[in-house]
Amino acid sequence: MAGLLLAGTALVPMASAAATPLYKNPRASVADRVSDLMARMTLDDKVGQMTEGERGAATPAQSAAARLGSILSGGGSAPSPNTPAGWADMVDAYQRAATSTGLGIPIVYGSDTVHGHNNVPGATIFPHNIGLGAAGDPALVRQIGAITAREAAATGVKWGFAPCLCVARDDRWGRTYESFGEVPANAVANSVVIEGLQGSSLGTTTSIMATAKHFIGDGGTTGGVDQGNTQISLDELRRIHLPPFQAAVAHGVGSVMISFNSWNGVKDHGNKFLITDLLKTELGFSGYVVSDWNGIDQIDGQAGFTAAEVSQAVNAGIDMVMVPNDYLKFISTLKAEVGNGHVPVSRIDDANRRILTKKFELGLFDHPLTDRSLQQDFGSAAHHAVARQAARESQVLLKNDGVLPLAKQDNKIFVAGKNADDMGNQAGGWTLTWQGQSGARVIPGTTILDGIKAGAGKGTVVTYDRAGSGINSGYKVAVAVVGETPYAEGQGDRPNGLGLDAEDLALIAKLKASGVPLVVVTVSGRPLDIAAQLPSMKGLVAAWLPGSEGAGVADVLYGDYNPTGKLSFTWPASSSQEPVNTGDGKQGLFPYGFGLSYNRGS
Repeated sequence: MAGLLLAGTALVPMASAAATPLYKNPRASVADRVSDLMARMTLDDKVGQMTEGERGAATPAQSAAARLGSILSGGGSAPSPNTPAGWADMVDAYQRAATSTGLGIPIVYGSDTVHGHNNVPGATIFPHNIGLGAAGDPALVRQIGAITAREAAATGVKWGFAPCLCVARDDRWGRTYESFGEVPANAVANSVVIEGLQGSSLGTTTSIMATAKHFIGDGGTTGGVDQGNTQISLDELRRIHLPPFQAAVAHGVGSVMISFNSWNGVKDHGNKFLITDLLKTELGFSGYVVSDWNGIDQIDGQAGFTAAEVSQAVNAGIDMVMVPNDYLKFISTLKAEVGNGHVPVSRIDDANRRILTKKFELGLFDHPLTDRSLQQDFGSAAHHAVARQAARESQVLLKNDGVLPLAKQDNKIFVAGKNADDMGNQAGGWTLTWQGQSGARVIPGTTILDGIKAGAGKGTVVTYDRAGSGINSGYKVAVAVVGETPYAEGQGDRPNGLGLDAEDLALIAKLKASGVPLVVVTVSGRPLDIAAQLPSMKGLVAAWLPGSEGAGVADVLYGDYNPTGKLSFTWPASSSQEPVNTGDGKQGLFPYGFGLSYNRGS
């Protein structure tokens, strides 16, 4: 009798245990799958999901053992070989390890996708945001997002750390080129890149999850200091820096990254008003919030993170914490903070629900491994054609005393300058490495010199010398391609002025002395202080950081494409004028929205 009773009572549990858990059923709703999975998770599982480590610090086995929710590649952190297949092999190794654990929760792999899938050689590299802001073509930006997503997904990366929706208010800031413009409307309009990245559904193989960054006020720091203090009123914060994030939420952005900066002396990473009240409650953001690289370390101004910083950051509303190297310490610390009541379990559950919802929406539970069929058009000619179009549209013609467009036939053109034949310089920071690197052929594509040579027609001679040696009065026009060399956050700050370097100044003087009409093309991540040199120039074009397709710059110089770009930043009359922004009463060298065309008969 007892045996019969036991068999009868055990019948239902045995049947349900043998059945596939609800969270593994792709036909169940995402909400039901999340609830079912969370009911099975321990605190170790949940804290692990909230933790993101770096590939260099966590092997697939270590990641699985710690139950990490995410692995990322920092700038320049890549597998060997650094190829699409090499990336796919690496990501799949993490996924196989993660999905072989008890609950089999997949990781989500994150990487910077700042202007294309920029950590991978051969990826299509687009103009940086400052150029796209000048182009004023949101439909093109959406297309760029879709191509970037396709190339990232081809390598197993399903989470891109882009777009940067900062509103840069001081050009001395080293991340100015990551901004679409100095007014919120520029970032709002171009936030459609999120729709390109995320596609019609996160679950499609060509979609990746976007990250709106950096919340909030990173472009408004006093003096343009990176990770500095944004000393403005709540009204100005709402008016200038909030609208792009409001637009991002409306586009359904999957994640938001918190900014390193402080707002009126309080680090954003520990500010509950900003993260929970403003972003999650007021804007209704339902995705998950991620910290920036070791961002929680900075809350108290001391190196490393403390238990107090961990609890403050998580209670402020950060759902996933980027702790590249110290993920084990973070996990033990957060568990202890939950155990002693400093972090409520409800906050842990809210973070997990947000993270797991996105993982299910991304299809990671059902298709955790890379779709390698996407690699066939990685860096394709069609993708490069879009990059060339973006480079063309981002050119801003600032001065033209009848010297442009360049004649394609029977011309004699002298080209000079450190940025004329350097792929690394025209691509800028966040290209293969964090800070970027100079180099003629560091990525596939065309330099500006390549484009000028390729566009030359019958009877036209193109001569190049970086320093301008050999210029003489026999040339009909000289083109000097000058400006900046690559940099990224921190190292890119220029508190001591935005002038041209000694090499560029000497070049312009040499070309001017030859008497040959001079066209200057600036390759830079921001407007430069060139007022003193402007009278020496017959023509001036701002090329920004055009990416892999320098031929797009030549398309405009030759007049194959009529310049349509407009300044999304006020061009300062001098470095001392910074900060200068439209509406502040200051007279720039060229106003916001300025940009000439060739006026062919119009």
